[in-house]
Amino acid sequence: MFQDQKAVVRALYADMKGATPETIEAVLAAHTTPDWHWRGVHPFYEQRGSANVARLFWGPLLASLTRLQRREDIFFAGENTVGEGAWVVSMGHLMGLFDAPWLGIVATGKMAFLRYCEFNRVLDGRIVETMLHVDIPHLMIQAGQNPFGLATAAHMVQPGPQTHDGMLLDSQAADAGVATLEAINAMIGDLGTWQLGLPLEEELARTWHDDMIWWGPAGIGATYTIERYAKQHSGPFRAAFYDRSFTGHRAKLAEGHFGGFFGWPNFTAKHKGFMGVPASDIDAEFRVIDIYRRDGDKLAENWIFIDLLYWMMQQGDDVLTRMAGIAGTEYSPPA
Repeated sequence: MFQDQKAVVRALYADMKGATPETIEAVLAAHTTPDWHWRGVHPFYEQRGSANVARLFWGPLLASLTRLQRREDIFFAGENTVGEGAWVVSMGHLMGLFDAPWLGIVATGKMAFLRYCEFNRVLDGRIVETMLHVDIPHLMIQAGQNPFGLATAAHMVQPGPQTHDGMLLDSQAADAGVATLEAINAMIGDLGTWQLGLPLEEELARTWHDDMIWWGPAGIGATYTIERYAKQHSGPFRAAFYDRSFTGHRAKLAEGHFGGFFGWPNFTAKHKGFMGVPASDIDAEFRVIDIYRRDGDKLAENWIFIDLLYWMMQQGDDVLTRMAGIAGTEYSPPA
């Protein structure tokens, strides 16, 4: 199942090896439809067609992160359970030599890792729709341009699954994917509106292993075990945000022990102050990707991507412009 769709994405990734700013448009065009619908993080947003995606995103990135490698940790596919089509998911890091500035981020001349997760919808042998999330703040921190205040959890270059089995290049048993979706949906059901009525750690223990790992985005960080996750992220996040409104997912799928979803947006919320960002009563959107590994009947690992630059932009803080070209900086709220 889904092997044809996987082959389309594998072919694209193979052809992207060694691509240059001058050749990347042709590479993308060979594997996508003319009206390819591409979604990206701030400042790229929604684009149509290979020419725009190459001009705005891939061309400048390849000119900046030279000798680029795709270092995948997770690869799976499945049928979208909340929308149309079969989707293929890839997650890992884009690694290169940071030889030229990108988006105002200063070049270091050293290795740099750009954390990514990409969803591709494949139809009739072509990619028709993409959601690509890259953790730009993670790259900024590597370059000494920290756009956030103190993280509640740990910042690091994040590894793949503890089990080292995330590359599902072959077909998987259908019942395994069903079980993964059931575990994800049970967790989402418990999450609800943060009003299940149980103490936080007891709520989490219903759907998570005690030694769970939450690999959060730069600015929030990663945390290990239910107890530390509750203290270092889930508790502070719930205390900071209110009037949360779920807006849905665009794609949700699973294969084997891995699954995930993305939204555009996933939810909106106001906040009382978070990561050094001043409180705001704006119903700011959260565009999020979640990738999960299931172990038995519970979730064991979760990789999170949040477009935090877009979240801050909605509140009047254009981080990339404010910090452009300034090395060795730490976050301070805009005047």
